[in-house]
Amino acid sequence: MTQEEKDLLLRDLCARSPYGVKFILSGGNINNIYTMKGVDLIVTDEGIWDYGVTTKTTEPIEINFIKPYLRPMSSMTEEEKKEFHHLASLQRNYLGDGNFYTHYQMIDWLDKNMFDYRGLIPMGLALKAKPGMYNN
Repeated sequence: MTQEEKDLLLRDLCARSPYGVKFILSGGNINNIYTMKGVDLIVTDEGIWDYGVTTKTTEPIEINFIKPYLRPMSSMTEEEKKEFHHLASLQRNYLGDGNFYTHYQMIDWLDKNMFDYRGLIPMGLALKAKPGMYNN
């Protein structure tokens, strides 16, 4: 994993930390699924400071050893599309200048619903979430 990929994954995970993103250890057993509780600064096995993902049941895990489960944008249901487009229309009305800007509520919604809007799945940095994995 390059430093750029690691930084991208870190930014994505930090934004999703309140929502309990699920992940596995890269190269690990796909049946051992963990739920992220947060991101913390840790000392790696090499003795350097880096970021690690925390869970309820494990020691912090270095970012480059995890693969989060995310939903492809194409998996958005019709109901979710309506909800997302509603957020987008509120933003356009709010700005009123004809330009489209990404509003934080739209990004928060994508994070909360675990959509891969950064393209981490095609990059190999995340896995496609199993159907129903994030149903509450």
